[in-house]
Amino acid sequence: MQQQGPGAPLEWTDAPDPVAGHGEVVVEVVATAVNRADLMQAAGHYPPPLGESDVIGLECSGTIVHVGDGVEGWAVGDEVCALLAGGGYAERVAVPATQLLPVPTGVSLEDAAALPEAVCTVWTAIRDAPAPALDGLALVHGGSGGVGSMAIQVLTARGYRVATTASERHHELVHSLGAEIAIDYRSEDFEAVVHAATDGHGAELILDVVGGDYLARNVAALALDGTLTVIAAQGGTKAEIDLRALMQRRVTLRAMTLRARPHNGRGGKADVIDEVRRELWPLLEAGEIAPVIGAKLRLTHANEAHALMGGAEAPGGKILLVR
Repeated sequence: MQQQGPGAPLEWTDAPDPVAGHGEVVVEVVATAVNRADLMQAAGHYPPPLGESDVIGLECSGTIVHVGDGVEGWAVGDEVCALLAGGGYAERVAVPATQLLPVPTGVSLEDAAALPEAVCTVWTAIRDAPAPALDGLALVHGGSGGVGSMAIQVLTARGYRVATTASERHHELVHSLGAEIAIDYRSEDFEAVVHAATDGHGAELILDVVGGDYLARNVAALALDGTLTVIAAQGGTKAEIDLRALMQRRVTLRAMTLRARPHNGRGGKADVIDEVRRELWPLLEAGEIAPVIGAKLRLTHANEAHALMGGAEAPGGKILLVR
């Protein structure tokens, strides 16, 4: 799918079939998933990295139809899901083989499209966090979203008590995923709730998708030696902070992004995929974590899917676009 310009509707158009370069495969897309970054790109605020497809779509699932030179371990006909820098809203996409993951047992090929971006984002956000102390609490902002719903499950599996902010209508969902505490961000003060739940100690780990004025509030909600990881900035990219608060609480402040990482090299997408396959795929295979699907629409209805995600009644979990 393409646009005539930033902010214009997405349109289904013809384009040449992608060709697998060295180390790449071509995937026949069965499904892709809608991410906040897709809405930003459609609005003209988040262009793809240099040299990547300008077609929207950061992940997909499907079947390999062509294998390029230098690819080992994958064959035509393999069912996969893939982490992309772009190109998912299409019938076919070329992707480095190092960014492929097998479809986990127990997950349908279609639903696997909900996995790559969420699991890779969550893993990069938590992999360097210390193991939780006894009764250690993690706070996940936006727990009903695609990343948040996966983060709740992964953190619970890793031994954390989990608190999350979510609208009240999604509290049943986040509790079902393992969240012990659901905080209505519209009517409750998450700092107060976190401190009450930890006898005043605070959260050991916070995953933030809001940014903006949440920065100072997050620091205040952290325990001594706690870690704050910013993975998105839906509430704004600028904030003020009192550095004394960071020093007094010995805070570790981290920020990360996934799309701009190189394909290979230290910290590249290939490393992330390897770690995710080793650390999180066994949890998927065992059914301890699972993709959360809030809605499915046809790929030709991508504009409606974007409106749904950006609206007040966005469903919990991922919105899939299926062929």
